[in-house]
Amino acid sequence: MTRNAPIEDIDEGSLDVHQPKSWAAGVPGVAVSLLRSVEQMGTGRTVRTLRLLNQREGFDCPGCAWPEPQAADGEHRKLAEFCENGAKAVAEEATKRRVTPEFFAAHPVSELAGKTDYWLGQQGRLTHPMVLRDGGTHYEPISWEGAFGLVAENLKALASPDEAIFYTSGRTSNEAAFLYQLLVRSFGTNNLPDCSNMCHESSGAALTESTGIGKGSVSLADVHNADLIVVVGQNPGTNHPRMLSALEEAKGHGARIVAVNPLPEAGLMRFKNPQSPRGVVGKGTPLADEFAQIRLGGDLALFQAIGHLLLSWEDAAPGTVLDHEFIASATHGFEDYAKQLRELDWTGIDRATGLSRDQIVRIARMIADSERTVYCWAMGVTQHRHAVATIQEIANLALARGMIGKPGAGLCPVRGHSNVQGDRTMGVWEKMPEPFMAALEQEFGIPVPRKHGFDTVDAIRAMRDGRGKVFFGMGGNFAAATPDSELTERALRSCELTVHVSTKLNRSHAVHGKTALILPTLGRTERDVQADGPQFVTVEDSMSSVHPSRGRLEPASTHLISEVAIVCRLARAVLGEEHAVPWREFEGNYDLIRDRIARVVPGCADYNAKVRQPDGFVLPHPPRDSREFRTGTGKANFTASELEFPQVPEGRLLLQTLRSHDQYNTTIYGLSDRYRGIEDARRVVLVHADDLAGLGFADGEIVDLVSEWADTERRAERFRIVAYPTARGCAAAYFPEANSLVPLDSVAKKSNTPVSKAIVIRLEHRS
Repeated sequence: MTRNAPIEDIDEGSLDVHQPKSWAAGVPGVAVSLLRSVEQMGTGRTVRTLRLLNQREGFDCPGCAWPEPQAADGEHRKLAEFCENGAKAVAEEATKRRVTPEFFAAHPVSELAGKTDYWLGQQGRLTHPMVLRDGGTHYEPISWEGAFGLVAENLKALASPDEAIFYTSGRTSNEAAFLYQLLVRSFGTNNLPDCSNMCHESSGAALTESTGIGKGSVSLADVHNADLIVVVGQNPGTNHPRMLSALEEAKGHGARIVAVNPLPEAGLMRFKNPQSPRGVVGKGTPLADEFAQIRLGGDLALFQAIGHLLLSWEDAAPGTVLDHEFIASATHGFEDYAKQLRELDWTGIDRATGLSRDQIVRIARMIADSERTVYCWAMGVTQHRHAVATIQEIANLALARGMIGKPGAGLCPVRGHSNVQGDRTMGVWEKMPEPFMAALEQEFGIPVPRKHGFDTVDAIRAMRDGRGKVFFGMGGNFAAATPDSELTERALRSCELTVHVSTKLNRSHAVHGKTALILPTLGRTERDVQADGPQFVTVEDSMSSVHPSRGRLEPASTHLISEVAIVCRLARAVLGEEHAVPWREFEGNYDLIRDRIARVVPGCADYNAKVRQPDGFVLPHPPRDSREFRTGTGKANFTASELEFPQVPEGRLLLQTLRSHDQYNTTIYGLSDRYRGIEDARRVVLVHADDLAGLGFADGEIVDLVSEWADTERRAERFRIVAYPTARGCAAAYFPEANSLVPLDSVAKKSNTPVSKAIVIRLEHRS
């Protein structure tokens, strides 16, 4: 059984439940943005900071990776080119609150381990490098030189470089990510797990096989000009609210929108744009023309059913539905795909989706009639056992209708974290392709290991089994973000050394190895001045656009150094001053890093010149740019997949983990899930009222959640039931509170992504 995560700081007895909202943003979004910003930063700092957020002369939002609109030459972006959660993310980073050595002296690690991530995050910015000695009870200050020496000592003592694990969060800049993977490979391992392993790895695996590149094929202009936008397993109102502006613009051009989700998400129903009169005093813009309230894990079945209908209509009226010219010239495997779908088990479709046949036909007809279709999806699709097959089924529909490499159409996996896509482009992946490795080796004259490293799940297994002894986290909150919380925490505690490069306190600092380090770094909002003067960094958004980010605020502490500086100084300590890579020069001038990126990373030629253009530059994407598909067949590949969906025993529910409106990933901004009508609590489970009645539970009851997988059980205690209009047979709870219910070995086929959206659970009365 899994022990409870900390719960003492939030009393779900104070829960206040309201009717869920049927619209998103509006004046309340503006009010909350300003209130949270002023609370954390003060009035003057709020004004100075928010006016630079997502502006050409400012810094990129540290939250989501939704792209900025490309303004015409000489035009300015909107004054407020950010959303409510972007403002919250900046407020968290630019807060005036501080976590000093005196704080650590007053709070033993045992006390911090009992606090929630919300409490920890609210304490403020880290100001000094800190160390927890073997057997110690408190973190103590340590010099930067001492910290790097301690890491180097532990790394050099390993029997093999593969006993070290180097994790990365998506907020790392391109420059830091490139140097980080260079350091790790120079040390001799490819153990480079990252947050993509837990979120969008399924998208990369699926699209690489289908189209030859693991990235989306659309631009923001394509979204604006689409006839039809299909949004699957995604909650843009909370997770990337600026997408709502793009959907509103598309609606203004006549687009229709299909929303596929187990939960009715306010942001997909109606958008009140706070930057327009209609959004302030009017009713806003209705978005979803069709809301398909699908059962968890039923998306594969839905898209197979749509494919079957398209084939049937094409057979009945040849040449009216499918793009035969595109299929013949640019694709492979269509006949096998068509043969698989022409005989369809509609009984299985009904069980998997919970949707009416009429609604499926309506959606299929919308797809058949659309000349320009964009398919968007997020973690509601990627975190299933059959996620890769589901995404390939979406790609099949796009291929059948010729919707790739066409203006206003394409595939759009919406990445969550800012620059998570850029990190992968820069080489942060445990199995980078050979051309990248060869280019790295040639550029720097160093041997580069080829053996694939650990992804996130395998890294946890390695630490659990004693094969991973040093954990180094470049950003993020590994202990809270990962599945199977008790097992993951045991794994981290078994390490000889754990190191976390962080801006704020989080749970991972309290889940430590025998020795632990906290290395505080500059945030995205702060000035970065090195030996050759002020520096800027670059990031890549969800749509492959690369652009600069320039921090403007005074650093939270004079003891902070940049992520680039941390990597460079650690490299010198580990690899020696005579190492072939000029680490000292890279630390002093980031242009020198970008010169090397230009020679190693595909599509980055003339990097320094191109990122200095007003809106940066867009990386090449062969399927989008020229309908070139660099797959094994030389064409885009149709995929034939068996129908698969979760099987739920009688008396059980299928649980998904999700974010509240007041959080981003594991960072908890507050206790308000405003759109779902839930206030002042986080240990809640959302269940349909009819399911509660059938199972013998009551709205408001406190229960334990028990997940059942294989022959094991995991328990999360003291969750309050909220009757909620989710799909029948389904339930939802927030992460990281419910991560303890996700088995480590329950992973997606091919991508090894934890299955966090299909957890079989039972509710248990508390005695």
